[in-house]
Amino acid sequence: MAEVFARMISLAMIAIFSQNAVFDRAFGVDVAIYASRKNHHIIGFTVATTIMTTLASAAAYVFDIMLLPTKYGYLFMPLIYVAIVSILYMIGLFVLWRAFPKVFYRVKQYAHLAVFNLAVFGALFLNYNFGKGFAGYVGYGFGTGIGFFLACFLLNIVHERFNSEKIPRMLRGYPITLIFIGIISLALNVLVGYMTEF
Repeated sequence: MAEVFARMISLAMIAIFSQNAVFDRAFGVDVAIYASRKNHHIIGFTVATTIMTTLASAAAYVFDIMLLPTKYGYLFMPLIYVAIVSILYMIGLFVLWRAFPKVFYRVKQYAHLAVFNLAVFGALFLNYNFGKGFAGYVGYGFGTGIGFFLACFLLNIVHERFNSEKIPRMLRGYPITLIFIGIISLALNVLVGYMTEF
């Protein structure tokens, strides 16, 4: 049991730092930039993304062990991943609607952005390479969501500075944010070394 838990924690750490969805793979950059603009958006977006990456990774494990070893199983996996995320999204909205209607009406306009972003789908596609077992899939999925939070938090910290008058007008806002993400990506790759090929 301790070995399974250690595997889950180590894969979560890999997904948070060395294989960060936003900084290493550029998955979910647009959603991370949008969520980082307001403090109250960060928590909602990252909680929804973390829950979705964790639950979808657990569900994807079942289909991965059944279909990927077959000759043409990899052809169906993108459709299956979209179906998994869609079903979990509908179940989540239904549970919020029935159990927490006030929360449902506050989050319904943003929920699709948090759930249907490339950070979620990227975790599902990369799980097969990193996961190696149910605990690994869950750990990597959870770590991807926490890594998404880390990226949103860092982007939130620099958001006001990137819109200041000190930055040239043509670089202000979105362009300088993309440059910042590129520099952070390079720094993380230098610190941890580029471990896998995409």
